[in-house]
Formats: sequence, C-alpha cells, structure tokens
Amino acid sequence: MGGFDLGVIIQALPFLGEGLATSFALLGLAMAGGILLGTLIAILRLAGPAPIRWLAVAYVNALRTVPLIMGIFWLYLLVPLVIGRPIGAFVSALVAFVLFEAAFYSEIVRAGIEGVPRGQMAAAEASGMSRAQAFVHVILPQAFRRMLPVLVSQSIALFQDTSLVYVIGLHDFMTATAVTANREGRLVELYLFAAAVYFLISFAASRLVQRLNAAQVI
Repeated sequence: MGGFDLGVIIQALPFLGEGLATSFALLGLAMAGGILLGTLIAILRLAGPAPIRWLAVAYVNALRTVPLIMGIFWLYLLVPLVIGRPIGAFVSALVAFVLFEAAFYSEIVRAGIEGVPRGQMAAAEASGMSRAQAFVHVILPQAFRRMLPVLVSQSIALFQDTSLVYVIGLHDFMTATAVTANREGRLVELYLFAAAVYFLISFAASRLVQRLNAAQVI
C-alpha cells in the first residue's frame, strides 16, 4: 500500500472528470426541471381551484416524506415496466430528481410569492393586465429576486444528493471515485479527494449565497 499516493488521483482525473460532468449535468437539468415544476405547483396551490390546491398540497407532503434514494431506485425499476422499455439510468435519475426537488422548490417559490406585497397584484390588474400576465411579469420576477439565495441553498443540497445515483449504477463523480478506489486499492486517497471536491464546490456556492443575502440587505 505504501504512503499517500497522489499519483493515483492524477492518473484517474480523466475518469473522475467524466463522472463530475455527469453530476453537473444532472444538477443543472434537475434544477431547471424542479424549479419549473415547483413554480407551477406553487401557483396552483395559491391560485388554483380547491381540488387542485388539495392535490398540490398532497403532492408536496407526499414527496417530502419519502427518502430520495427510494424514489431513485423505484423509478429506475418501475418506469421500464410501465412504458415497456428501458430508459437508462440517467433519465430515470433525472425524472426522480425533478419530481422530488419540485416539492421542495415549490415551497420556496410559494413563500417568495407570498412575500410580494398584495398591492402589486392589484396595481398590475388595474393597469390592464390579466391575472396570469400579472403573475408572469410582476409577481414572479420580484419573488425570484427575493428567494434566489434560498434556491441556491437548496441546489447545494441537490448537488450533494446526486451522489445517491450509485444505487442504479450511474457513472457520476461518486461512482467514479468508488470504482477507482476499489480498482487501485487506494480508498483513503480517492475518498479524501472526493470529499475535498464536494467541500470546495459547496463552499463556493455557500459564499455565493452569502453575497446574495448581503446584496438583498443593502
């Protein structure tokens, strides 16, 4: 085994880089899909008819109580049975992340919308906008500015959660680390490197959240 071998990390960088690229692709697509679906759920919960509001509440509460790792695993197994063909580990993981993250993003968006003064909607409608136009052009832009730090914080957690895709064998950064560590017999070096990468990315994002919060205070 010998001492700490930095060379094994350097040799594995291309393979680890491919895994990190997969993690970032999953993060970006899951963020976009989760925020889009979460915004729709938040609007339906605030402005939809009663049955739709109840369904939106049930969706959010149900998804927030189920462990994400179970969602990833069961979607990977069940979706091919429903549609009759395999969809691949990346697509099934992405669907799971979008569905689960939408439940969390919807609560953030709902709080952001409720934080916009009610007079803004009345003023927009008085200027001739429909309720939908007022939401799109007046309420949502203000709400997203207010909740941007919280959205970034939730995305940090999402990035860390992408490591859960190992259960379905997707070649993300953590899976690439585990494969290399076991193949080379260098668990300490590889897992320390993985921890350092997750720390640096999460720390940089946390600093961004602090800057966004400071900008809003000013």
